[in-house]
Amino acid sequence: MSADASAEMQELARLIESRRPDCVVETHIAHGELTVLSTPACLPDLVDFLKCDRACRFSTLVDITAVDWPGREERFDVVYHLLSMYQNHRIRLKARLREGEAMPSITAIHPSAGWFEREVFDMFGILFTGHGDLRRLLTDYGFRGHPLLKDFPTTGYVELRYDEAEKRVVYEPVQLTQEYRQFDFMSPWEGAEYVLPGDEKAEEKAGSAGD
Repeated sequence: MSADASAEMQELARLIESRRPDCVVETHIAHGELTVLSTPACLPDLVDFLKCDRACRFSTLVDITAVDWPGREERFDVVYHLLSMYQNHRIRLKARLREGEAMPSITAIHPSAGWFEREVFDMFGILFTGHGDLRRLLTDYGFRGHPLLKDFPTTGYVELRYDEAEKRVVYEPVQLTQEYRQFDFMSPWEGAEYVLPGDEKAEEKAGSAGD
């Protein structure tokens, strides 16, 4: 990042901290982008400020996502990416959330947040209060769990198949074959009983060397 761009980000950080100190926990700049850490309760007010303030004008909501930190007391980072086409700036907002705690929806400020919040709910199980239609978006209605949680099993909990007798798709608990669970990591050079193609050449060479 150029010195001018870094100075602009630092100036933006100081402006936000001075005008909305109640909403800012901390700020830092990395990889040419400013990240502002807020609290769940204050985040909608900060988003509204960034959208309406003439010096900011972050009028485009690019994305909402989350990061799962299962070993942390505040398990989730809910992450918002905003763009100001007027100032040619990007900004990242974060709020830390405990498991079971809900985030306020920002659909009243950015209607497009409706889809993003549904995706975060579907993938992470995070609830958004004030959302008018918080349903799963990417998984099926009968899906169990939230796939982007770090403790979600790679196989899932259920599998589906088409039942010819019932003429419909049915859900069943995942059943793994025993062969799927067992792995033989032993190398042929560590005493494995099987022989790989080409091993006989090494035995012939060892025999001829003994002669």
